[in-house]
Amino acid sequence: MKKEEASLPNGLVVEWSSILHFFPWPPLRSIHSCLPLHWRTTTPPPCCGLLQSRPRRAAGRPSPMASAAVAIHQFAECITCHAWSPDQSSNALAPSPSSALDLIVRNCSDFRIASRASGRWGDLLVISVIAFCPNNNEVHIYKFFTDKWEKLHVLSKHDQIVSGIDWSRSSNKIVTVSHDRNSYVWTQEGSDWVPTLVILKLNRAALCVQWSPKENKFAVGSGAKSVCVCYYEQENNWWISKVIRKRHESSVTSLAWHPNNIYLATTSTDGKCRVFSTFIKGVDTRAATDSKFGEQIAQLDLSSTWAFGVRWSPSGKILAYAGHNSMIYFIDDVETSPAAQNLALRDLPLRDVLFVSERMLIGVGFDCNPMIFAADETGLWSFVRFLDERKAAPSTSKASQLSEALGKLYGQSKQGTSSDTVEPSKPRGGAHENCITCIVPIRKGSDSTTKRFSTSGLDGKIVVWDLENHINIGK
Repeated sequence: MKKEEASLPNGLVVEWSSILHFFPWPPLRSIHSCLPLHWRTTTPPPCCGLLQSRPRRAAGRPSPMASAAVAIHQFAECITCHAWSPDQSSNALAPSPSSALDLIVRNCSDFRIASRASGRWGDLLVISVIAFCPNNNEVHIYKFFTDKWEKLHVLSKHDQIVSGIDWSRSSNKIVTVSHDRNSYVWTQEGSDWVPTLVILKLNRAALCVQWSPKENKFAVGSGAKSVCVCYYEQENNWWISKVIRKRHESSVTSLAWHPNNIYLATTSTDGKCRVFSTFIKGVDTRAATDSKFGEQIAQLDLSSTWAFGVRWSPSGKILAYAGHNSMIYFIDDVETSPAAQNLALRDLPLRDVLFVSERMLIGVGFDCNPMIFAADETGLWSFVRFLDERKAAPSTSKASQLSEALGKLYGQSKQGTSSDTVEPSKPRGGAHENCITCIVPIRKGSDSTTKRFSTSGLDGKIVVWDLENHINIGK
């Protein structure tokens, strides 16, 4: 139900959603629908006494309700994965006041559907080209033209759901994997995308894929308890896959390349996180410390449940991954003397994580809201807050207490819990409405910090987040 507010000249507002939520009687809804339009949008009806004070904000001062979600794009009913084009950092568009955009923008304190509205929105981050899977066997590529998104291509070589997409930054190649056990490397020739089949030698579904930092190889995780590392053989003009088979005891759920282009971290539904060497003669430059292909560097048995979302910090000194038991794990110095820190969450489990700097991490998952984690000067990690958590003004506490009291009178708390002994969960915001399954950084050049990133999930939305002016990212 859309939230409606009526503003008074002195700055007081009435929240109709609070009344209709706690007293969903048809007569009350009928009265609301029959009210004069100017009562519903500018002044409250005389019979209403549920008022909350909202202090006026000085011009130029950021709103306490401002959101880090700068753009929300509804592309499909469900999105499996997504990736941005290599020119992602050079296409920030500021839409003109007369443009009609097929996207939802959250600016300051409200959602607005952009439709030839007057007024300037500022520098809205809109990336030009995106590839995503709408939970089927296709990959859709869209481009933003002036005032709307247009579908450019549909990559449809796969027979089953596409489970992973990655778009290389330097070579402009797209790699896709699917439950059909195959992988394709797509090369743009003119206006078309030409696929090259990569035989993975798998007997179960491919689940995830990622290019290496140098983009001379990519790794594929699978349900066959194995990882394929693929590279291009110039002599025979084809892609070859080498398989790491022996170590995993269950499906490989996520992958992460170390900045050295050799080490590969994996997580699995056997609850373990492992680090392997992927050195390939003729592809990688050998160093004195390099191990042979497939050698296990470390095995981290910290979680008793499924493990997801593994990532390295920008320097490669810290490894982080999430467990399905609402835990997140941070490991320092994996190669030499691993030191682990286990952080328990009060909320739902995470599905993916992303380092935005050496001492800050974003986690996404079943709470439908990115979570911020940070390390102090001693290296101790802790949960900071939800990124999309809407800060209430201090003067709204009485209204919140009144709403909670009305909820108890109606027989349940404001959040829908029926027991007074259970602490109600906090509202998470509204950018995503279902589980977030994918998080992708949006970087400029070789920046070690990530100020912007995007998320996608089971609600079919792709959300662009901007961390500037919301939190100090650090180094």
